[in-house]
Amino acid sequence: MKLIVNGQALETQAKTLSDLAAELGYAGNWFATAVNSEFVPGTERRETRLSDGDRVEILTPRQGG
Repeated sequence: MKLIVNGQALETQAKTLSDLAAELGYAGNWFATAVNSEFVPGTERRETRLSDGDRVEILTPRQGG
């Protein structure tokens, strides 16, 4: 399936948002996710199925100074 992840095209076999996060090396609940501009809490990633063409955002905290 083809997705847009953080603005970049990505081909994946992931069926859920949780699978995609793991495939990209994200684990735990320290990051935020959204699918098609809808926030998806960490507790709902396993049940959030992905479809061809979905736009996924994965946001991580950053420190500035």
